[in-house]
Amino acid sequence: MILTSATGHHYTQQRIISLVPSQTELLHYLGLEAETAGITKFCIHPRHWFTTKARVGGTKTVDIAAVEALHPTLIIANREENVKEQVEALADKFTVWLTDVNTLEDALQMINDIGTLTGTAAKARVLADEITERFSILQKQVYTRLKTAYLIWRKPYMAAGGGTFIDDMLTRCGFSNILKDSPRYPEVRPGQLAEAGCELLLLSSEPYPFKQAHINELQLALPHTKILLVDGEMFSWYGSRLLLAPAYFLQLNKQVNS
Repeated sequence: MILTSATGHHYTQQRIISLVPSQTELLHYLGLEAETAGITKFCIHPRHWFTTKARVGGTKTVDIAAVEALHPTLIIANREENVKEQVEALADKFTVWLTDVNTLEDALQMINDIGTLTGTAAKARVLADEITERFSILQKQVYTRLKTAYLIWRKPYMAAGGGTFIDDMLTRCGFSNILKDSPRYPEVRPGQLAEAGCELLLLSSEPYPFKQAHINELQLALPHTKILLVDGEMFSWYGSRLLLAPAYFLQLNKQVNS
């Protein structure tokens, strides 16, 4: 069974498997140490869970047998991060909570829903309210609208387009995504970015780990563009890490405008 709404769900003691790194971190924040039975190999936060919790494969390569061996009462998955066929196979045997997060508002709803599903509604509500307040303060402090692109992959270069959570975070950070009218994750060429008047190019730390060498490589094709390495978790993790994102975005905004 696939759940997309927490309405009508009655909390009971659970054995939870999380297939989404940012939502795994959220489960830890909500104090669900005993309830969380399994995570993926990409669920690196918190560190002690990464080294002690049972792992059930990757976000797109779930080990169904490993999941079955843990006898979960609830599996938390995501429409974009997990593979539809794998989620459906799991849903034939277990209850799967499927999230779909593309904006800050979606993330806040997801946090509250997981609170409802896991008996931690009060703590989840406080977290969502604090995230809302910090982003509200951020909006009063950012002041740039540089034409920006955000790369997530190399060979081929791929960027965050419109309708993505990253696109929403770019806007809240004070940047104007030049690929907002493109598909969710378009392939791009440096020449295209130059033609579009890209003023700021952000290279993410994940899923592709961009380094200084890649800045040097791209700077040759984009001599008039400011190119920076950024923390991909701050732009794409939509759980409790959102508490840290506004301060990071403000610092990045100041760095760009220095």
